[in-house]
Amino acid sequence: MPRMKTILIPAVAVIALALTGCSSNPPAATTKSGGYYLDDGPEAHPPPNLDAVPDAVPRNEPLHRFANRPYVALGNTYTPQTERRPHQEEGKASWYGRRFHGKKTASGEPYDMYAMTAAHPTLPIPSYARVTSVSSGKSVVVRINDRGPFKPGRVIDVSEAAADKLGMRQRGLAPVRIEIVTAATAR
Repeated sequence: MPRMKTILIPAVAVIALALTGCSSNPPAATTKSGGYYLDDGPEAHPPPNLDAVPDAVPRNEPLHRFANRPYVALGNTYTPQTERRPHQEEGKASWYGRRFHGKKTASGEPYDMYAMTAAHPTLPIPSYARVTSVSSGKSVVVRINDRGPFKPGRVIDVSEAAADKLGMRQRGLAPVRIEIVTAATAR
């Protein structure tokens, strides 16, 4: 049986790393002034039309079969919502970019840092949220298709395109308000 534990520990570690998604690195990897990782900050030459990426358009989609099950990330248990219902919260938003570009999200879709998407620990996948910068008043609508962030005090990880439109791409972090939107409630 001790041999079995030796085999299970690496498997559990691999599963835990896979579930930690977009915010799994240790705090030492972050910049001094921003919320992104040293190897994941703003590009030197982002696409010229980054600010023209349209908001996600809420539509009625079935909930993902697997991405809304309870899970453990970095020692914490999360229980995602299994139905769409009103939701509002405030906290710090961070963003993730090139380090995860093209890799699978919790929904199984490839992450596109130039799309209006986001990661949230418990909102249903997929769902849509309006993210509003508390300081600037700018807002975007994103499609929740991934899990994270898992750092204390952060409530959502937005794509680089969303971060750019919110005015937080260079800073890495921003205080935001999040509210669920649906096809019926979207403006």
